[in-house]
Amino acid sequence: MNEFVVCINNRGNSASLILGKLYRILPDTEAEAYNMLRLIDEDASEPDGYLYPKSMFAPVELSKMTKQALMTAVAGAHLELA
Repeated sequence: MNEFVVCINNRGNSASLILGKLYRILPDTEAEAYNMLRLIDEDASEPDGYLYPKSMFAPVELSKMTKQALMTAVAGAHLELA
């Protein structure tokens, strides 16, 4: 499974999802069984993320270097919020 997706449809969720923005998928095999994705949205008030239909996102393949840079940046951002 891809770890990152890009939002291609934010209909009904424009305050929570930004079109064209990259989001990191959080592991959730039960959600996947229902064609849903768990991710941290713009609200960010729920540390376990929110569920959205897979159809609202497109998978993104990143190079190893880009993925590592994003993971480092995301980890740093979470530390700043704590």
